[in-house]
Amino acid sequence: MDQQRRDALRIYTVLGLALAAGLIEPSAALAQASGRAAFDAKSVNEALKAMGGIVGVASRDVVIDAPDIAENGASVPFGVSAILPNVQQIAILIEKNPNPLSANFLIPPGTEGSVSTRLKLAESSRVHALVKADGKWLLATKDIKVTLGGCGG
Repeated sequence: MDQQRRDALRIYTVLGLALAAGLIEPSAALAQASGRAAFDAKSVNEALKAMGGIVGVASRDVVIDAPDIAENGASVPFGVSAILPNVQQIAILIEKNPNPLSANFLIPPGTEGSVSTRLKLAESSRVHALVKADGKWLLATKDIKVTLGGCGG
């Protein structure tokens, strides 16, 4: 419980500083808070519903760069790129994680549609990358095998 409190304090401190410095607008901060339901969802379908009922269309223009086999699920490198103009958002969902929505990036106009991060995988799972470009949702999927669990194990 103390860790959750510390994490919340860190988040609110950073948001407060960013607001004070004019780096983000209050409406953007509120949008982040309202997206919490998607991160708290316990299934991919619940997360997609919380994100507005997203239905993605499979596309070769969306590429997931992640290992086929992850030796340690505690820190798996991920990259998602889209060879598309006007990328607005990139979300990564991991089916077998306790909370499937693992990352959600809002991409500013004029920015390349590419992100990279490290995520935890509870076990071997199918990973979905959703990319919103020109108001349409596109999807890529990849199966990743984990040899040593990361979430709670």
